[in-house]
Amino acid sequence: MSNATAKAKKGGFLAGTANYLDERVGVAGILKEFGRKVFPDHWSFMLGEVALYSFLVLLLSGTFLTFWFQPAMTPVIYDGVYGPLKGASMSVAYASTLDISFEVRGGLLFRQIHHWSALLFVASAGLHMLRVFFTGAFRKPREINWVVGFGLFVLGMAGGFTGYSLPDDLLSGNGLRIIDGMIKGVPWIGSYISSLLFGGEFPGESIVARLYSLHIMIVPALILVFVAIHLFTVVIHKHTHYSGPGRRDDNVVGYPLMPVYVAKAGGFFFIVFGVIALVAANVTINPVWNYGGYDPSPVSAGTQPDWYIGWLDGALRLAPTHLEFVIGHNTLSMNILLPLVVGILFSVLVAAYPFFEAWVTGDKREHHVLDRPRNAPTRTAIGVAGMTFYAVLWAGAATDLLATNFKLSLNQVLSTMQIMLIVLPILGYIITKRTCLSLQRKDREIVLHGRETGRIIRMPHGEYIEVHEPLEEFEAWKLIDFKDYAPTLARPNAKGKITIRARIRSGFSKFYFEDRVAPVNALELKAAHDHKEIH
Repeated sequence: MSNATAKAKKGGFLAGTANYLDERVGVAGILKEFGRKVFPDHWSFMLGEVALYSFLVLLLSGTFLTFWFQPAMTPVIYDGVYGPLKGASMSVAYASTLDISFEVRGGLLFRQIHHWSALLFVASAGLHMLRVFFTGAFRKPREINWVVGFGLFVLGMAGGFTGYSLPDDLLSGNGLRIIDGMIKGVPWIGSYISSLLFGGEFPGESIVARLYSLHIMIVPALILVFVAIHLFTVVIHKHTHYSGPGRRDDNVVGYPLMPVYVAKAGGFFFIVFGVIALVAANVTINPVWNYGGYDPSPVSAGTQPDWYIGWLDGALRLAPTHLEFVIGHNTLSMNILLPLVVGILFSVLVAAYPFFEAWVTGDKREHHVLDRPRNAPTRTAIGVAGMTFYAVLWAGAATDLLATNFKLSLNQVLSTMQIMLIVLPILGYIITKRTCLSLQRKDREIVLHGRETGRIIRMPHGEYIEVHEPLEEFEAWKLIDFKDYAPTLARPNAKGKITIRARIRSGFSKFYFEDRVAPVNALELKAAHDHKEIH
């Protein structure tokens, strides 16, 4: 058979397959519509792609590890190749983790790829959410997508926690013991939940198997569902994009999915995969052989969870002590309940923020053009305050290490961080808002008077002035293209009464928009232009 004949048969087979699918599911129309989807070509949009690709790496590496890992807590005597632990008593789960690390070809590399990709998934998802928040990409019609993205971040933390708890080593056992203590701190129902989760008194006999089911089936399935919903809504609502002359809400600037973006995305996936593999091959993470199997007697200081769980650990450490009350036969341990309430409340506030801002502004328009963070000073300041609050809690998970390494008093470190937890978010809010307003004033000056050149000339009447260079259209547009929100007044309803809800909304509106810098309008631009012509 000649090459031409073979190619003709191959082309006929592909055309017939495509025609078969198109007649039954309309695949041609779907691909045509989806292929024309335009994606903005800005580096900040890559953060979401990094999260997606690292999750794919997680699935691939995790599938490899499931062939050898045994999620059982049955005690065995280790007889593997790792000498320091030979003859030690441990669980089957920990022994199989050691076997993967030292006896399975490529096992240690895949373990580290899996762990590093988990860290990258949560980190990139968090950074992606920050980009969405500070640019206002969560506004209508994308509020639900924000909630879905936040759900992905929480699921990433859940997947990470269930994953690093599986080896049943000393570090993961200590983490589970902390979780068990927090659950038992919940009054009335805590002990029952703990017994149900662990299969009896801690450590129970089935916690690893249950975490394994969560880690390889339930959590990944939920992440896949949320990713599908996220991508589906992105296609429906179109991508957001940055401002510029001629860029309307329905005019996204970028490249279509087919063929440009598919080629770029495919190459970017292999770059992400390659970087993860390079880091995993050269940087050790979670060396479980250093810790030994879990044993409640040698609990050691200096053990921290992965960074994305650290803020919860820090909340426990920074909670005030001696806050216990006895009600009937139950003890309310507020030093445990308070961090739980703070963590849940903080998460709810983050998830609900788009709906809160929409209620305060009363803005019901669709938004496809992104904000510059300086043009939304209150939102930006709130974001910085939240990040600072998270960062102090995160640093609180290392109080013992800070005290040990810097030769400080542990009590002084704790007291300092407790003060920082209250003071620093407030300072962060004030400094950020004043900085944003100052940058807005600077933008007004640049738009009205041009950019300073440093060239001084003398006018015919003897006056010395600095020559200002006028801005290009694109630069000027970026500095003036934002909406000026003003505080709303509490107005009476149809019955002529000003409700408490209206008063609260008016108070928040005043808090958001009382300090503001209005963008340059057409009259100001004309006056500035006429002034330059006179000179």
